[in-house]
Amino acid sequence: MQLDLLVDQFKKKDPSAFEKLYGMYADNICGVINTIVKNDGIAQEICQDVFIKIWNNSESYNSSKGRFFTWILNIARNAAIDEIRSRSYKNEKKNLSADYFVGILQHKEDEVSAVDTNGLRKLVNNLKEKCVQIIELLYFRGYTQKDAAEELAIPIGTVKTRNRSCISQLRENMESK
Repeated sequence: MQLDLLVDQFKKKDPSAFEKLYGMYADNICGVINTIVKNDGIAQEICQDVFIKIWNNSESYNSSKGRFFTWILNIARNAAIDEIRSRSYKNEKKNLSADYFVGILQHKEDEVSAVDTNGLRKLVNNLKEKCVQIIELLYFRGYTQKDAAEELAIPIGTVKTRNRSCISQLRENMESK
């Protein structure tokens, strides 16, 4: 219930509520963004932009449509996907030297550990394999529903249905924790 009060204060533009919510969620949000963009600096930048955006649009949050963290997470995910689809990001990736790719496999384990410490990866892995695949593609790798359908060789309608079902299962798992 204290979170509801904090969110209400945040919606009324209380700077101390913003600071508390930032402290509660910034690491997780930046981690999810970094999983998509795979660049710490860009992830930090997007994370800052996301928190500015939620501050400026705080009145658009509606608790009857979902949890506050989920609202922020969706904004962050969309911002990260926008970034990887942007022309500047694609051009930057084309110009990367081979040094960028050295050690990616080593860092991959660190990324998984970071997500595990937040409990998110563990909750996802407790789902059925088809749910793990859908959530991995859509939320952690930044695929569109169309891209996920092509990757999994299933109809886009199936991707949408599984996504809704899997997110519901994930919510149930989170509530039971």
